[in-house]
Amino acid sequence: MAKKVTMQQIADYLGVSKFVVSKALSGKEGVNATTREKVFEAASKLGYFAQKNKKVNQIKLDQGEKRFDRGTDKKQSVLVLMPNIRFQNRESRYWGKILDGLSSALDNLKYGMVVVTENNVENLSHALNPKGFIGVVSVGVVSTALLLEVNRMGIPLVMIDHEDPLLPCDTIFNNNFDCSMNLTNHLIGLGHTNIQFVGDVQYSRSFYDRFLGFRSALESNNLPFNKEDVLVGVEAEHVVEQMDLWLSKVNRKSLPTAFVCANDDIAKSVTRALEDAGYRVPGDVSIAGFDNMEFTYTMSPTLTTVDVAKQDLGIRAVEMLIRRIQQHDAPFEKLLLAGAIMLRESTIRLRS
Repeated sequence: MAKKVTMQQIADYLGVSKFVVSKALSGKEGVNATTREKVFEAASKLGYFAQKNKKVNQIKLDQGEKRFDRGTDKKQSVLVLMPNIRFQNRESRYWGKILDGLSSALDNLKYGMVVVTENNVENLSHALNPKGFIGVVSVGVVSTALLLEVNRMGIPLVMIDHEDPLLPCDTIFNNNFDCSMNLTNHLIGLGHTNIQFVGDVQYSRSFYDRFLGFRSALESNNLPFNKEDVLVGVEAEHVVEQMDLWLSKVNRKSLPTAFVCANDDIAKSVTRALEDAGYRVPGDVSIAGFDNMEFTYTMSPTLTTVDVAKQDLGIRAVEMLIRRIQQHDAPFEKLLLAGAIMLRESTIRLRS
């Protein structure tokens, strides 16, 4: 039986103190970025994160009223970690739906839910108490330092819409790659051969997978891939201004006849920018989004998009968490939920 990898072994491997390794892995201040990165790399190489944490064995699910066996009247609860940055917050029409799914699934099982949007590990030390929560669900991009602290404490973890190479765990995504590939293939089937992707591919794993699906469809159809950095890397809040600047430099004859956007908000902004520049959607340019937000079927033209089962992402994450608690030695899972293309007015056959 392999021996457990310890912080001291990592320290010896790097030639630093165990104190430095401990601070780096817990995300605390006092360790420079270069040293922290070396600690993460060494820990991953030595198998520190991949090893099973026996603390998981201590967690049990109470039956019936689902209460702690410590004589309190508090429900067992799940801690939900969610960044409060940019568009990833509880009020988001996308992320909020995922939280609704988590809440309904936990409520049906009579478990509580505590949502925390603080990313500082030290400030969360009171919340990350393995005796206080049966598990943790992270929603979106949560800091590695915080996830490492969850791992260190041996609390079962499921990630929604995010993966961390340092932390093997159960994850759940929409099948972004296939959906984006199918959507792009649909546009190609309509005769479009000059198609542009719009969105910051570094924003999230979902955006990146949507970009890869788009590019794969072009490659499989032997179409050129025109990587306009200003559009592939554009942040959502700057789409209109960047599109305005880009359109002022693009010859009308070379303008893409279709745009695949990383999400519906970006698609809405692209539509606005094109119409302000005198282009008709879909008369001159077809536009497709992603996520099937409520406004997509009320805007004019209605937006072709991909329906993402947002609430189901939360519901299935709870099922995965319960499975992990009950079968802590089972292989980790990566679950992909299928999406559906919603064909609407914003995409039409290319006119000759």
